[in-house]
Amino acid sequence: MNDKATRRPRKPGKPYRRPQKDAVRILAFEALRAVDERDAYANLVLPPLLRKAQEKGDFAQRDAALATELVYGTLRGQGTYDAIVAACVDRPLREVDPPVLDVLAMGVHQLLATRIPSHAAVSASVELARVVLGDGRAKFVNAVLRKVAQDDLDGWLAKVAPPYDEDPEDHLAVVHSHPRWVVSALWDSLGGGRAGIEDLLEADNERPEVTLVARPGRSTAGELLDALGEQAVEGRWSPYAVRLTEGGEPGRLDAVRAGDAGVQDEGSQLVALALANAPLEGRDTRWLDGCAGPGGKAALLAGLAAERGATLLASEKQPHRAGLVARALAGNPGPYQVIAADGTRPPWLPGSFDRVLMDVPCTGLGALRRRPEARWRRRPEDLEGFAPLQRALLHSALESVRVGGVVGYATCSPHLAETRAVVDDVLKQRGGAELVDARPLFPGVPGLGEGPDVQLWPHVHGTDAMYLAVIRRGA
Repeated sequence: MNDKATRRPRKPGKPYRRPQKDAVRILAFEALRAVDERDAYANLVLPPLLRKAQEKGDFAQRDAALATELVYGTLRGQGTYDAIVAACVDRPLREVDPPVLDVLAMGVHQLLATRIPSHAAVSASVELARVVLGDGRAKFVNAVLRKVAQDDLDGWLAKVAPPYDEDPEDHLAVVHSHPRWVVSALWDSLGGGRAGIEDLLEADNERPEVTLVARPGRSTAGELLDALGEQAVEGRWSPYAVRLTEGGEPGRLDAVRAGDAGVQDEGSQLVALALANAPLEGRDTRWLDGCAGPGGKAALLAGLAAERGATLLASEKQPHRAGLVARALAGNPGPYQVIAADGTRPPWLPGSFDRVLMDVPCTGLGALRRRPEARWRRRPEDLEGFAPLQRALLHSALESVRVGGVVGYATCSPHLAETRAVVDDVLKQRGGAELVDARPLFPGVPGLGEGPDVQLWPHVHGTDAMYLAVIRRGA
């Protein structure tokens, strides 16, 4: 008998199905790739992508909210999600292509940290992988996510995080998705036991509120509240602060578009207010913001200075950032000037100013709620890079202020190497200056510590972790 006659006929193959394009997840993936490939910041990349999608009619408001959650949630949880994915693959993560890791991390976030049903989270992630990675790698994504879906977040953390008693810092790093060195640095700065550091790390992973500042002479918090109605409530600490109760894009608000209000964390407002209200001996007519970019604190200081008949000089080294400062101050009711200048080699004469704010460049570890990707980019050696600049800028600030005037040294980092170490070193080197107790300059704000400097905290004050030391120049 002919062998061909005995063979069973082949079943017809399934017809090829084109992957379904999900505009929300494709946009979120594009944002994550920009963060990874270009070192972009999500808060700068995502809004224009959302605007473009909404203008094309691809997105409703709930779609924008989901895309935002996917991007920020994935970035905040990256450390935890990487540890879980590593337990589900048979190779080191460094051998997995970064775009694949982005799709996997976004899928793990949907599975373990959202209300999206497991089958939908896996299915949507596989379809995304088919569109952006191809069918072959989509099968890998499917296999990994099906393993992840077999347990919940608590179950996975019990598997991948070392016990707290054996390695507290590594345990906290995995559970709360922070690099180990950042956990260690924050714990040193915060002091205390386990509860405090866990509260801080949890606060870093919460979505921050959008806070507006009413710019003096142009608007008031009351006027903003009246205009926004149920969309806003008053600030916690700053008399100029208004907190938005809903999401959305604050740049579309009339007051923000007109420059009468700006987007500014309440911690930044408190630092500027403290410098403006520090006790002063003698005249009070010339103020300096020595590191003014992008202009939020300068705009608040300019308004406060104008109310007192003083003028503000806003200086910023980078010309494009000086342009942002000029835009922020445009329309201010009082006199001001914006220049592009190196604060370590200033063009003004020594002793020219009565008040000086020096908000120095830093690691930004105090704003991890807003820029979650920064925790994965920063390295301990970055501290060494910032240290000489921070000290040089504080030296310059103390030279720029007159005898009897005050300097505010500020950072958006609680790291001791960027805060007290800088202030202590500079004061030891130069003499003729003394720390002022800054705590009374934060009226009604609790939990300010023993002083004389002030460290704000996300989990205590609901602000970024801003630091301020107020220094009076002596003879």
